[in-house]
Amino acid sequence: MSEQSPADALRTLAPLIGTWKVEGPGHHGTVSYEWFEDGAFVVQRVELVSDGETSRGVEYIGVDADTGMLRSHYFSNTGKILEYTYQLAGGTLTIWFGGTDSPAKFVGEFDAGHTVNTGAWQWPGGGYESTMTRVG
Repeated sequence: MSEQSPADALRTLAPLIGTWKVEGPGHHGTVSYEWFEDGAFVVQRVELVSDGETSRGVEYIGVDADTGMLRSHYFSNTGKILEYTYQLAGGTLTIWFGGTDSPAKFVGEFDAGHTVNTGAWQWPGGGYESTMTRVG
């Protein structure tokens, strides 16, 4: 079995491209995913309200040249820079905070049409459910 090229690895995120309504206990908002110029990155724009507080940010997702993993940098309106690792295999989207050995992660399942993703963020001692529904 041959390894994926960086472009092929990034294209696994194609089902995310579009605008999504996000809802769950205590939070709601929108996220959008789009291709950066020439498909070099996927860019996510976030606006979420959690417990009455609005957070905004932008995330650039690309292929780590050393590992071949889909890694990202998230830049928040509070000045924080966070790193994540993405994997979309079959209908399962997994997003780890940091690397794949992190206990903090999101695991969600897409419906057959890739219009709804239902899952949960989880970490030792906590977590919350979240559903994304495609709106554009």
